[in-house]
Amino acid sequence: MAVYRCNKCGHLEEVVVTQAPSEGRLCSKCQAPVNVYDTAFFIRKLVERYISVSRELQAIKQADEAVEAADNGEQPQAEPMDSMDLRQSAALATPEQHEPLKRWFAAAGIAPSFDMAAVDMSGYFDEAALVLGDHYEFLRDLLGRIGWSYRNQYTSLNVNVGSLAQKDAQFLNRTCREFYSHALFAKYFYQKQDKVIRLGLQGAKVTRSFFAGGWLEWFALSKVLAEVRQQQTVKLTSCARNVSIRFANDDVHELDVVFLSAKQKPVVIECKSGEFRRDIEKFGMLKKRLGLPDGHFIVLALDIEEAQAASLSSMYRVTFATPQTLAYHVMAVL
Repeated sequence: MAVYRCNKCGHLEEVVVTQAPSEGRLCSKCQAPVNVYDTAFFIRKLVERYISVSRELQAIKQADEAVEAADNGEQPQAEPMDSMDLRQSAALATPEQHEPLKRWFAAAGIAPSFDMAAVDMSGYFDEAALVLGDHYEFLRDLLGRIGWSYRNQYTSLNVNVGSLAQKDAQFLNRTCREFYSHALFAKYFYQKQDKVIRLGLQGAKVTRSFFAGGWLEWFALSKVLAEVRQQQTVKLTSCARNVSIRFANDDVHELDVVFLSAKQKPVVIECKSGEFRRDIEKFGMLKKRLGLPDGHFIVLALDIEEAQAASLSSMYRVTFATPQTLAYHVMAVL
């Protein structure tokens, strides 16, 4: 089945499509030309639009409340993170949400600089990152090819799915189509006869950075927030991404992802999509300078197995995690 909505008269109707694409169809009410869409695709787009509008309205509401509070002489207070909608950009991308972490760093003699936009959850980066992290073993080849294409200044690539099992081919095709609908790809076309997915790469710098490894930070942030919300056993007070910190001797470091709970000891996640072994000593030194206990400095590495991660953790007193074990290690100490 398929569906269309007439842009001229607003008539909505479900129709039977015998061949695709359906062209030349007219509205049954006013006879204006209409575009016919797959029903599931149409509904998904409506849901995405509804979620987007809901986020915008929530942000406007919170902004109005903040202005009203300021007019009344009230000091803004951070909303408890166990009661907020962690999918709302306004709930995380605010100075109030970062304030508990700011106070912790200040007490340790460290000057932090926060990038509020780095936890803006209103886009699709967090959703795409969860797909990439949860299915990394299957999607790693696609990620590798995208990265190689970007580095070599190519603007497109073809993905042949003819050798894949039908279920895997459908999943890969669906993932590429959804990434395109979220503007992570500039173009998408599935050549069904040849079983080839043709992708146009997005030229925007932020998207290039996402596929170059930034997606792993989004994954770490989103995965832990989702776990906190599901379990409801941890009182999370603050979180941040891409935090620049300056020690008293002016040494500067960047922390990929940081969480702070009511236990008042932050958890730092260092995300490594490539080689990390040469940095192990640096991780240990940074953990020590931050005064973090064992388990509170986690290296999320892609290309290691769980047994390797456990061995490295016991050797260097820095916790190593895979995408599959990250949430477990973080929740154990939050």
